[in-house]
Amino acid sequence: MPDNAECFLPKEEIIAKYTIKDSVFSDLFKIKKYLLQLYRTLHPEDITATENDLTDITIKNVLTDGIYNDLGFLSGDRFVILLEAQSLWTENIIVRALLYLAQTYHDYFERTNQNLYTHRKVKMPEPELYVIYTGDRKDIPDMISLSEEFFGGDDTAVDVKVRVICENDTDDIINQYIIFCKVYNEQMKLYGRTRKAVTETIRICKDRDVLKDYLHDREREVVSIMMSLFDDEEIMKSYIRSERYEAAKEAAEKATKEATKKNSIETAENMIKMGKLSLEEISLCIPTLSLDELKALKSKILQPS
Repeated sequence: MPDNAECFLPKEEIIAKYTIKDSVFSDLFKIKKYLLQLYRTLHPEDITATENDLTDITIKNVLTDGIYNDLGFLSGDRFVILLEAQSLWTENIIVRALLYLAQTYHDYFERTNQNLYTHRKVKMPEPELYVIYTGDRKDIPDMISLSEEFFGGDDTAVDVKVRVICENDTDDIINQYIIFCKVYNEQMKLYGRTRKAVTETIRICKDRDVLKDYLHDREREVVSIMMSLFDDEEIMKSYIRSERYEAAKEAAEKATKEATKKNSIETAENMIKMGKLSLEEISLCIPTLSLDELKALKSKILQPS
């Protein structure tokens, strides 16, 4: 599709991406000044931190089906902080956080040239895991634990604790992002996944001083992020539909072949029992059965019971 294909479509028919909130999340916090605001929200005691102290270590996986997370960054050598934005609640986020953390540490040791197989103890920043919940469910805990959720609270060999951040009364960058998501959800209910829902979300948030600077500076980019004819989720749905269709088609073809074979065998049995045609002549009448198959069938029929 050409780059200007959007021009040939009615504006209200352009579909907003299903993954828009995650996309905006990633775009927002790849900008260092907003990443610093996020860090200071999590660590208000660290008043000396600067943008240069923060290093993006988000796991990115563009071409394969490997793991990837929404946001990961280092604060100097003190903390490795991993965050996920979640609009639908699932305890599986804990398992994903465990995998993200393992991969992040693996990458960190490689990047810092630390060998896990020497006698020298490696140095590793302290981990912090967060999920930013943007949905409407009310009974969300402040902390979720791998041991509590999956092993009944037993003292297992591995435990992971993830802090959950929901909407609150503060004006910090995280809460503004959550409000942005909820405003979009409200506009989507009114206008569907259309340009109108997107532009209204941006207008309302700017009026409410929600991510105002970000939306003012990058409004065009934000609209571009939020609008798409085909997003990853839709592509996946199409792929699943295609796979199911192919599987059903193969099953139908197999069933048809089996039914045809069964009918051919029954017909051949009757012709052999009549004894009026040779096997060669039957083979010409029933091309789906080979001469060897007809010989085996005749041998079976003539075999004394």
